[in-house]
Amino acid sequence: MTTMTLRGIDETIAEALKKKARREDISVNAVVLKLLRESLGIEKKRNVVYDDLDHLAGTWNAQDLAEFERATAVFEKVDEEMWK
Repeated sequence: MTTMTLRGIDETIAEALKKKARREDISVNAVVLKLLRESLGIEKKRNVVYDDLDHLAGTWNAQDLAEFERATAVFEKVDEEMWK
């Protein structure tokens, strides 16, 4: 395996790499290798999947639903005075 040094990384690139590494919970080195593999066609780039709420899917029980409905019931009410 070869070790390389990359010069000329400005703060914008460095911060973007660090942010991506934190978001993907991997090292900056792993991010750079992944980006290189994808951009060189060595590894197929995966489609971006937004999974912000995936960890909640299928986890609610009846009590959780009832609590959610109680907490959001106020959003169902219409202020009649505003619509006169």
